[in-house]
Amino acid sequence: MKYIYREHAIQRMFERDIFEEDVEDTIENGKIIEKYLDDKPYPSYLTLKYCNNRPLHVVFATNLEANETIIITAYYPDKEKWSNDFKKRIKR
Repeated sequence: MKYIYREHAIQRMFERDIFEEDVEDTIENGKIIEKYLDDKPYPSYLTLKYCNNRPLHVVFATNLEANETIIITAYYPDKEKWSNDFKKRIKR
């Protein structure tokens, strides 16, 4: 699978000190916690994995026809917006 990084993802990763290796490891070995199957042009997913003892969320889409994984964004989840395990959004 080929990784395609959107400009937004690259910018946010730079701002947040998130590395490509961690993003790709999160996609390959993390847990999908949300699915956005109706997203266009491709279904997308939110995945979680701990990297260096920190939770990391990565949003990515899959273009199966082209064998591509498109990285949309990556971020360290905010403790005030996510459950203690960082798997569920806190509704306010």
